[in-house]
Amino acid sequence: MRMPRALRAAAIAATGSLLGIAAAATPASAAPVVIELFTSQGCSSCPPADALFATFAARTDIIPLSLPVDYWNYLGWTDTLAKHEHTERQRSYALARGDGQVYTPQIVVAGGVHVIGSDRAAIEVAIADALEQPTVDVGVEVAGSAVHIEVAAGYPGGPMWGTVWIVLFDTAETVEIGRGDNAGRTVTYRNVVVDMHRLAMWRGQAMSFELPFAEMEEARADGAAILVQQERNGLPGPIVGAAMYTRPAA
Repeated sequence: MRMPRALRAAAIAATGSLLGIAAAATPASAAPVVIELFTSQGCSSCPPADALFATFAARTDIIPLSLPVDYWNYLGWTDTLAKHEHTERQRSYALARGDGQVYTPQIVVAGGVHVIGSDRAAIEVAIADALEQPTVDVGVEVAGSAVHIEVAAGYPGGPMWGTVWIVLFDTAETVEIGRGDNAGRTVTYRNVVVDMHRLAMWRGQAMSFELPFAEMEEARADGAAILVQQERNGLPGPIVGAAMYTRPAA
């Protein structure tokens, strides 16, 4: 996906961080857990998962991101929110795990385990497990006409190769589905990803970024998530740090 032209990154040597978060990474998880829902308007099993996913939007211990996929479009309804990049990310997760499991509705928790997107009990267990893992602190703060982002130095799990991602999303999108297995349904999708791209490679150093509001407006996004994610052989691994910003309603 494209990189916003005004988005810039600069590694910083100073310690300290935003919102009173310590610059050193913490051994216990202080970061919210990222859950990614791979869903489709053409999937008959997805509406219950979409409804469950919507209940997660108000929680502070997780960052829920919905990534509609495009591989069910041949069934008679083209998903109006789907992106092929979401399909590629889901397949990359399956390759990284080595299990080949690509389906909808599927939730990937913290870049690791996958569960059926409508299975609340399994999702809660996976979230609880992820909250016990070490994390990297990520801070966000409004600074003028931009969101200022800081990624702290260090990772208690040891040396790590990773990527800092910026994920822009639309907090709510209501769709009337006209054809296919869900014909006649009206579904409100929450935290729908509209753009996702790499900001920088992360090798444990403190880093600073700015996301101008103008770039969010250009993408028609009212929310942004910042992810620090391990990479293994070019494939996505555990998400070890995350933060989220949502623009206040007008």
